[in-house]
Amino acid sequence: MNSGTSGIKIFTCNAHPTLAKAIAQELGLPLGNSEVGRFSDGEISVKINETVRGEDIYIVQPTSQPVNDHLMELLIMIDAMRRASAGRITAVIPYYGYARQDRKTRARDPISARLVADLLQTAGADRGLTMDLHCSQIQGFFDIPVDHLVGMPLLTRYYQGKVAEDIHNENVVAVSPDLGSVGRTRAFAGKLEIPLAIIDKRRPKANVSEVMNIIGNIEGKKVILVDDMIDTAGTICNAAQALKDRGAIEVLACCTHPVLSGPAINRIEESVISELVVLDTINLPPEKQISKIKKISVAPIFADAIERIHTDKPVSELFE
Repeated sequence: MNSGTSGIKIFTCNAHPTLAKAIAQELGLPLGNSEVGRFSDGEISVKINETVRGEDIYIVQPTSQPVNDHLMELLIMIDAMRRASAGRITAVIPYYGYARQDRKTRARDPISARLVADLLQTAGADRGLTMDLHCSQIQGFFDIPVDHLVGMPLLTRYYQGKVAEDIHNENVVAVSPDLGSVGRTRAFAGKLEIPLAIIDKRRPKANVSEVMNIIGNIEGKKVILVDDMIDTAGTICNAAQALKDRGAIEVLACCTHPVLSGPAINRIEESVISELVVLDTINLPPEKQISKIKKISVAPIFADAIERIHTDKPVSELFE
């Protein structure tokens, strides 16, 4: 343990203990001693097996599938820490569930992203730390500080090495799979100094998309599809096929959050995507770890952010 991490304790629930352990190792710390189990009727049981009084506590728990179980584990552990007189409690949520329900699109819709923010604060969280929220406005749903990390530097660094020659020869194009991802993809393209293309699509209903048009030149190019999350993979796979049909020579894809629910793995396996690069904000069980999927760890950037928060240094430098 170095002087910069003295007073920090890292705990985890059941959503992603591998990531929590990696973050703790990056900081030179042991993982906090706790147990998160179930009573016989399914209620969540949390035990903190070491003192946390006055300590700077970080609970690592993406609220991924099963979302409700993992959210309740996090809330109950926050409550346990607060009642044990922890000095400060930071909810480290690499993937923030319910983020897609961030506004009312129809009458009588809930704003579940705000509800989750309220629950975290009511439970006793003093601070939040997350990555690539589906909509950055969710930060404004909190009355506590929320540090919003970005996965872009990790992805651009990977591609700078992988397709360096193609980038030099101007044979790579970054592609946004929909209009909502244009800002993210433009930033990605800017970092790699490559052109941008956009897929204009219509979505008749949830998880179903129809490609309408491609804005930009992708014929004879290697293309990289960029998104913040991939859920059922319908959008990304349809986009990849459309790009291939219109002359792209190879289709790569990347995202921050590999939700990969329902038919996603089969769709990716059968798609024209040659490689999907994901960050490990969500734990991928063995059945989802197919050869097309490459994982990059977010442990170093979260560990760096935790140390900066603890020592009152700026976190903004991590955005570069």
